[in-house]
Amino acid sequence: MTAGRYQVTVTTGGGPLIQGWWGSEATARRKFASWVGEHGSRSGARVTLVDEETGVVLTEWPDRR
Repeated sequence: MTAGRYQVTVTTGGGPLIQGWWGSEATARRKFASWVGEHGSRSGARVTLVDEETGVVLTEWPDRR
């Protein structure tokens, strides 16, 4: 099975808690929102969505901007 282009990662304590890859950006964005809801209350939680093809962070929670 080939990993998808869009990677969603939940990190806590500086290390990955859970990661997933999807071929569809829309699907990855839905999973991003879902994981923010599921894991956002964990201490130090961070959720990122990255386009693996370009290396660009498409969105992150909490927003650092």
